[in-house]
Amino acid sequence: MCYSAQIKSDYSKFLRQQVPVMDLAAFARLWLRENGLEREKIPKGVIDTVGPRLPPDVSAALHARFAEDEAAWQAEAFKQAKRKADNERKLQTKVTKAASEHVRIATNKIEQLKGWIADLHRTELKGRDWQFFPQWWVPVIVRDGDDYVVRPMRYQLRQPGTPASSDFTRKGEMSGTYNARRDNLARYWRRQFGYTHGLMVIEEFWENVDKPGGGSQRIKFRPKTGEPMLVACLWANWTDPAGIEPDLPCFAAITDEPEPEVAAAGHDRTIINIKPEHVEAWLNPDPSNLQALYEIFDDKQHPHYEHQVAKVA
Repeated sequence: MCYSAQIKSDYSKFLRQQVPVMDLAAFARLWLRENGLEREKIPKGVIDTVGPRLPPDVSAALHARFAEDEAAWQAEAFKQAKRKADNERKLQTKVTKAASEHVRIATNKIEQLKGWIADLHRTELKGRDWQFFPQWWVPVIVRDGDDYVVRPMRYQLRQPGTPASSDFTRKGEMSGTYNARRDNLARYWRRQFGYTHGLMVIEEFWENVDKPGGGSQRIKFRPKTGEPMLVACLWANWTDPAGIEPDLPCFAAITDEPEPEVAAAGHDRTIINIKPEHVEAWLNPDPSNLQALYEIFDDKQHPHYEHQVAKVA
């Protein structure tokens, strides 16, 4: 899952013995994290469904951030409208490439800003409101004592004891630690594999694949039958040794060799989609019996993943 995925909104029916509890305190901490600056990395579907269940002071803080965003976007839209009008007047006397380009960019930016503002006020949720990307915050089912809880975690695992800079490579690119390869679980992921397991429920996922003639494109995959995917995950809670940054609950999705149809579409990995009967065993791992966990992977679900070229927003 290198590019993106779409969350399944209902997590309540994938555990046989008990329904997971929504960890509202964890969501409240996320809402307040860095004065709401993480809001832009939380899917709208999560904000709109969990937000009303949070304490009034937390919801007020989130709505204050919404108001700040809207004011900033309105100001930028006014700025872009002026830029567009100024260059349209120039074009009336002389057509230049620079003025035409300014008009094009300003027009596109205005439409984008209008869309962002409309989304703030839209109450009817759409499929794209559940889509997330690496470093976004996603609801994950985990074990907490005797209970199962749904808790927000960042989709990129930062190993405890490593610096925050480990999220990126030396070239400044995002590291690939939002995915955990099955063949590396006993090495790089050994502190999580067999200890801290999670489950993410998604409906579809996207991959970046190479085009035959060069370049890349985004491909959307979805089980042909439409059933949700139960994605095996590992998680950790990173703490800042200096005590400056807030704690970072974070996770990675486990990937395996690609399903045939995924490979045929051009991608070399597929998330591990476990069967419902293995959910509780996965969320209650025995670190002394890792072979049992590998057997869960060997018995994973194999839905046929239909695919199509995804539209770029």
